[in-house]
Amino acid sequence: MTKPITVLVVDNEPGFADLAGEMLEREHDAIEAEAATDGAEALAVLERRAVDCIVSDYEMPEMTGLELLERVRDDDPDLPFVLFTGRGSEEIASEAIAAGVTQYLQKESGKKQYALLANQITNAVAQYRTETELRESERRYERTLTTLHETTRDLMRAETKDEIYRSAVETASDILDVAVAASYAFEPTAGSLVHAASTRRSPERGDPAETFERGEGLVWDVFSEGESAYYEDVTREDSVEATGASGRSELIVPLGTHGVLVAGCEDVDGFDETMTELLHILAANTEAALDRAEREQLLRDHDRTLTRQNEELTRLNHTNEIVREINHGVAQASTRAAIEETVCDRLAETDRYRFAWIAASDDEPPTPTAWSGIDAAYIDTIRGDGDCAPEITLVREILESGRLQLIHDVLEDDQWRSRRKEALTYGYQTVLGVPLVADERRYGVLVVHVAGADSVGESEREVLAELGETIGHAIRSVEQTQAMLTDSRLELELAVGDSRLLLNRLSDRLAGSERITLDGVIDRGEDGIVLFVSAPVTASLTALENEWASIETLSVVSEGDEETLFELTVTSTPFLDVLRIYDVQIRMATAEDGTATLVLEVPQGVETRSLVEAIQEEYPETELVAKRETTHTRSARRLDTHLAERLTDKQFEALQAAHYSGFFEWPRESTGEDLADALDVSSPTYHYHLRAAERKLVTLAFDGHSN
Repeated sequence: MTKPITVLVVDNEPGFADLAGEMLEREHDAIEAEAATDGAEALAVLERRAVDCIVSDYEMPEMTGLELLERVRDDDPDLPFVLFTGRGSEEIASEAIAAGVTQYLQKESGKKQYALLANQITNAVAQYRTETELRESERRYERTLTTLHETTRDLMRAETKDEIYRSAVETASDILDVAVAASYAFEPTAGSLVHAASTRRSPERGDPAETFERGEGLVWDVFSEGESAYYEDVTREDSVEATGASGRSELIVPLGTHGVLVAGCEDVDGFDETMTELLHILAANTEAALDRAEREQLLRDHDRTLTRQNEELTRLNHTNEIVREINHGVAQASTRAAIEETVCDRLAETDRYRFAWIAASDDEPPTPTAWSGIDAAYIDTIRGDGDCAPEITLVREILESGRLQLIHDVLEDDQWRSRRKEALTYGYQTVLGVPLVADERRYGVLVVHVAGADSVGESEREVLAELGETIGHAIRSVEQTQAMLTDSRLELELAVGDSRLLLNRLSDRLAGSERITLDGVIDRGEDGIVLFVSAPVTASLTALENEWASIETLSVVSEGDEETLFELTVTSTPFLDVLRIYDVQIRMATAEDGTATLVLEVPQGVETRSLVEAIQEEYPETELVAKRETTHTRSARRLDTHLAERLTDKQFEALQAAHYSGFFEWPRESTGEDLADALDVSSPTYHYHLRAAERKLVTLAFDGHSN
């Protein structure tokens, strides 16, 4: 449909303006004419409504046609103005052209003049409209560029990627006047494009898709290929569902590795070159802004990391100083209680930790045995709550796992909800539990309370974990020393029916109710463990060296009338590992009919329950038969203690092997050569170590000191 052309006809001759208007309307359907009889009335019409062309007479009272032209040009220099006059002269024509009329036409009789006038009007209006649209397009383009420049400044000032994505789609919607604009951010972890921001002007269009998975849709194709694409009609694309598109036509521009910018129009082929260029400029500016934001975020993260590392390093240096003080104090302590008190005092004296306490593994339930930096009311609260106390739960978990545990924020932890008041009162949020261990034996847990949430870094945790091992070894050392200086010992008698126990497995090879006896154990460290076992002469055990993987070597040391002494070398067994951890000695061990009877000598300070449970964990069919204390009449400083101090490891091994193998019996049950083979040394070497051990033993017995 042709757009209407409004023509204002001005003529002072009565009826001519109306007549001319009617004739023009007849000549061209698009023309709609309005009449005015003088210049003043014409100006009034122009104020009231817009017109596309003015056709004016030249000679009119008060205001000529050229004077009217001058007034019109003040408001619109380009509005088509046709001078339609009855006076025809070169002088008037020249004056009219000089004044800027669009066309000059002399009035004549007949209808042909109106056809010519209508043609001049339509041509002039078409040119005027084209030029007006062009000027408007240029102005709009300039305004758009200005908007883009302003947006670029906003993009470069934005602090987060979310702000950048949102600003980009709002600008695309404003400058392009599209139905839908959306941006999608690439999530490298999920490998998908996730909706970041969007605007929607068309209610007929659905919301933009929330996510495009890998290989899904045109948006992913553009992002993966890194090249923009324009789809005149997305419904023609086989891989696109109408509900997932942003419009009938889509322009998709990648934002580098950050994502894509999408614009959609309702019309087919709704994007011209200018819109395409503008969206590409916007996308380039957006990509640059995202690059800048990412770099700044990396710098901020790096600065935060450095700050955190510096803070952690400062705390770590402080912690190391504390640990050195603790190690010095622990080294001078002579009792377990003194060690625990020293540790708690040193930790609580610092500004780093609010308070500290220790729970021993011997108690059930485990409760604080030493504390510092906190009043007794808090300790009473822990003891009063018993199994319900979160501290006791923490201690139990650490004793069971043997690993350090951290409560990052007691105010946010549901299990510590009952301690909210105490945490606020005593000023702590982080709680750290450190196991006190030595060679897999757990002596208790050190609990440290720290101000602030999640305020103990990984390096500090590692240092405190090492401190826990140091404390554990210190406790073990003082307990061993106390055990050496005491006359009383604890003996445990156990019955073990577990078929995995090596002694029981050996007894199963015997006939009837015959008994097998463990005479001695020599722990040679990395070289293995040597067992001396007595069995009835009817027992045939030598073939086990090849049959059982648990036995490395097996040989006969001596043969008597009723018993045979065997020497076995094994790497280790779970039972012996437990005894080594708890410093327990085997005083007697026999096995009969698949059940072993064991008598163990337990040092003072070792908690019986923990020891038995450790054995039962490896051998469930274990039962505690008897528990008794024994008192030695010899000096509190035991002979075996003196021997351990004076004999070398090789001398001690030689003496043990001679004793367990019957070397000192008469007649001898084994020879030096047999024992040398058992210990995998030469015969002269063995005799050298044995004689040195015998000399020191005799000297100790008679003189009370060794050379």
